[in-house]
Amino acid sequence: MRLHRFAFSPIFYLCVCLYFCLLLPGLIWATLPATMERYNHYKKIQPSADGIGKAYQGREIAQVMGWQGATWLERDEREREERTDLLLPEVALLPGLVVADIGAGTGYYARRMASLVGVKGMVYAVDVQPEMVAMLNDLAKRPGFSQIKPVLGAVDDVKLPTGMVDLAIMVDVYHELEFPQEVMTSIVRALKPGGRLVFVEYRAEDERVPIKALHKMSEAQIKREVGAYPLVWERTSNKLPWQHVVIFRKK
Repeated sequence: MRLHRFAFSPIFYLCVCLYFCLLLPGLIWATLPATMERYNHYKKIQPSADGIGKAYQGREIAQVMGWQGATWLERDEREREERTDLLLPEVALLPGLVVADIGAGTGYYARRMASLVGVKGMVYAVDVQPEMVAMLNDLAKRPGFSQIKPVLGAVDDVKLPTGMVDLAIMVDVYHELEFPQEVMTSIVRALKPGGRLVFVEYRAEDERVPIKALHKMSEAQIKREVGAYPLVWERTSNKLPWQHVVIFRKK
């Protein structure tokens, strides 16, 4: 087979030139407003030592703790410092509920929630780091944790089914989300009507909490950022020594 059989006529090349000169710019212009609309709620700023140089609703987004810090999540002192035993009674998990642990990490809370929702319930353990998801997959294979379903999320989407979740919880996670608005949209979409969304964040209002400033959030800031969604503030608990638990319910 000879190559000249695939030569194109001058008219073909003229049509291609017209497309790129006339039609393609129009297509780009048509999609540009949608792209700008999606991301114009973020502002580029000079990054601080602990931030990513991106601001949202007046705060700089904090750097993500990588999977290399997994041992810190499982440190022996965590129970004593954060009183994790007090958190789950605050959200009142019941057998059969479908829960989403957003930013599940090593599964510290996912495995505790699994025993509360029981074999008829489910815990979606969502993380964006494949290394963390690999740890969650190992966890889900262990006896007693078959109700844990690891999910590799995206930086702008938790990748959960629509209207299936009774309760979604983020423990010291929200302030690190690279695309908080897009992630929130996907979480609200995954919640059932009446489903709850729980923020657990180190209290910015308390300077005695020994955590870097960008890794804290005030209750007022949380409410400000949630205000754009069909969520109603239900209550805030300050029973934990370092964190507040801010609970919303989907309308």
